[in-house]
Amino acid sequence: MKQTFIFILILFVQQLISHAQNLPQLGKDSIDEVVASMTLEDKVNIVVGAKEGNVQLATDIGMTKKIVEGAAGTTYPIPRLGITPLVLADGPAGLRISPTRKGTTATYFCTHFPVATLIASTWNKELVYEVGEAMGSETLQYGVDILLAPGVNIHRNPLCGRNFEYYSEDPVLAGKIAAAMINGIESKGVGTSLKHFAANNQETNRAANDAVMSVRALREIYLKPFEIAVKESQPWTVMTSYNRLNGVYTAERPDLSITVLRDEWGFEGAVVTDWYGGKNVINQIQAGNDLQMPGSNRQRNSLMQAVQQGELSLRALDEAVKNVLQLVLLSPRFKGYTPDNAPDLKKHAAITRASAAEGMVLLKNQKHALPLNRSVNKAAVFGVTSYDFIAGGTGSGNVNRAYTVSLTQGLENVGLKIDPSLQQQYEQYIVDEKPKLPKKLHSWHPDERIPEMLIREKEMEKLASQHDVAIITIGRISGEVMDRKLHGDFNLTDNEQQLIDDVCRHFQKRNKKVIVILNISGVIELASWIHKPDAVLLAWMAGQEGGNSVADILKGHVNPSGKLPVTFPVQYSDVPSAPNFPLRDTISKEIIQRGLSVNNDGSNNNIRNVGYTLYEEDIYVGYRYYDTFNKRTAFPFGFGLSYTTFSYRNMDVVKDGDDFRVSCEITNTGRYAGKEVTQLYVSAPGITMNKPVRELKAFEKTSLLKPGDKEIISFIVPHDYLAAFNEKKSAWEIEDGIYTFAIGASSVDLRLMKEVLIDTFKIIRVNPVLVPQREMNTTSKISQ
Repeated sequence: MKQTFIFILILFVQQLISHAQNLPQLGKDSIDEVVASMTLEDKVNIVVGAKEGNVQLATDIGMTKKIVEGAAGTTYPIPRLGITPLVLADGPAGLRISPTRKGTTATYFCTHFPVATLIASTWNKELVYEVGEAMGSETLQYGVDILLAPGVNIHRNPLCGRNFEYYSEDPVLAGKIAAAMINGIESKGVGTSLKHFAANNQETNRAANDAVMSVRALREIYLKPFEIAVKESQPWTVMTSYNRLNGVYTAERPDLSITVLRDEWGFEGAVVTDWYGGKNVINQIQAGNDLQMPGSNRQRNSLMQAVQQGELSLRALDEAVKNVLQLVLLSPRFKGYTPDNAPDLKKHAAITRASAAEGMVLLKNQKHALPLNRSVNKAAVFGVTSYDFIAGGTGSGNVNRAYTVSLTQGLENVGLKIDPSLQQQYEQYIVDEKPKLPKKLHSWHPDERIPEMLIREKEMEKLASQHDVAIITIGRISGEVMDRKLHGDFNLTDNEQQLIDDVCRHFQKRNKKVIVILNISGVIELASWIHKPDAVLLAWMAGQEGGNSVADILKGHVNPSGKLPVTFPVQYSDVPSAPNFPLRDTISKEIIQRGLSVNNDGSNNNIRNVGYTLYEEDIYVGYRYYDTFNKRTAFPFGFGLSYTTFSYRNMDVVKDGDDFRVSCEITNTGRYAGKEVTQLYVSAPGITMNKPVRELKAFEKTSLLKPGDKEIISFIVPHDYLAAFNEKKSAWEIEDGIYTFAIGASSVDLRLMKEVLIDTFKIIRVNPVLVPQREMNTTSKISQ
């Protein structure tokens, strides 16, 4: 009996093999032939992710769901057609997978690179490409096919909880940095997912919030970084966002994912939903969302039924299947790559350390307080965050790393002596206070920071007498699902203000310097206290080597060259979107709790700034508002100090076909070797429609220039970068008149200018789509 069963099983397997050999095979036969041989169930499975528990698979196929533990999701394999699965994993600051696996004592740590905002602060496309290469290497070597990054949503408001995952308030800076990152990652043969498409600019009620804006603001500000990144890097995938856009879920808008993304921009990859994004899977397929992640049986059943009943055409489904199969063909797994699980973490640690240092921004350096001179040997280090340094934010942007270098560790690594009793006091305080923190509403929420510890007067006096310098760290963390607060987050707490006051008073009366380090997730209020310390270094969230990167700058091993990718306002009420953004301080916990669900029931939909948000500031986001309306800022867009100085000379503007080629000469006129970020802004005539006073159109960073060295910097400004969007004509217009090209060190520190006459009016028509359904006021003083 047993022999008979084995014989029958062998015959069955042989028949399967024989049958499979007669079927088209992906990679050997055309995609059309493979699709033609698929059953309806096959096709539906290909476009819906294989979330564990949702698909009944054969034992060997079922193992594919756990190829890489901790990955965000996988796609469905069909072995008889040669179709292998794809593995997709977070994230923007480095690959996010589980650091341990069942059945082995080996570890699978990944490098936590600096957060996106810091990466953008480097303004260095070549460096960003190098970081991307390192991320891509780890993605490949750990067996992941697609990294769910980068994010290019605009920093519309400083309280957005996810700003740290995004680059800038400016679409050109965001788009160019994203393109460099994508090209770096994909140079290693793995894919990326450009996200979140589009207008995901708040986390409060993110699964149902309706972002309501003019088509001009959408085209010029919120879609532009996606357009630049798509055209300059062609990412494998684009991920639609959770929110609604002008009344419709982005995952269900064919005018977004087909008309604009594919037809106008020429995108060639696949469109992927965010995890559980959208509401109606039939609408999503029809709208051009090719892959529904992480996948559910409900979606499969809906699609099967829709095709059978004629609600969804086979043509639309086949198009999605083909786009997903194109991804499979590109993937390392399909090409037979075997992961070695052995990335060069030591090499990548050096890359993250260097890139973090290059993106840190020196905001203040009174009387050359930095770099610390050789006589400074002993440091009194204050602030809870000095001992509990923040590598990055929480949620899908987090990375399971092996370690985080604290500030105190970094300072000791460059030879500074840290007061041991003060360190012990802080470390014990952290141990005692952390258990007292309130429980999080969601696992991805950031942990509350423990209250800042104050030092007694006599002890402070003693510390000031015994040490050469005081260093204070202020810490802020944010994460997915929740926006930041105004009180105790954007604004400093009373204890933090008191700590800065006390340290400055005791140390400065002894002529000793006070340095403040900002280990923060986003913009905070500075104006009320920045006059007190001698130097302030914006370190952002710098990844796992953050303490070393800060120490490299403080000791002068690295000359800071980061520039702000965002504006720091004097106060929150100055932010143009402040009236139209959810202020967590005033939103009830019940509303926040309801908004956490991706299956939102619509109960919040009529609450302003929760169910819908009016983008009444229109195109005047960030410096476009502050500079145009002469609004005072704490620090302008593009600002950043150096230990050296630079001169700008010999500006030239030459028409190159329809485009413009601009150049200038940068000279290091100071005493330290350094790099300078050179920014090109253009002011348009503004005759046919209102325009910002100036807009960033290009940027370049010099190489490391020694004192006295010169470098010629060249920019290319494509002619379409000079266009503004005319909603009435649904067209990009380049008006004729005088344009001012200005090169400078920030949006307000302009060193060289030239006027250029453009005497040929040009118009580039596009599809009249994405029109808002809800009324709003964009005729205020902001947009006039």
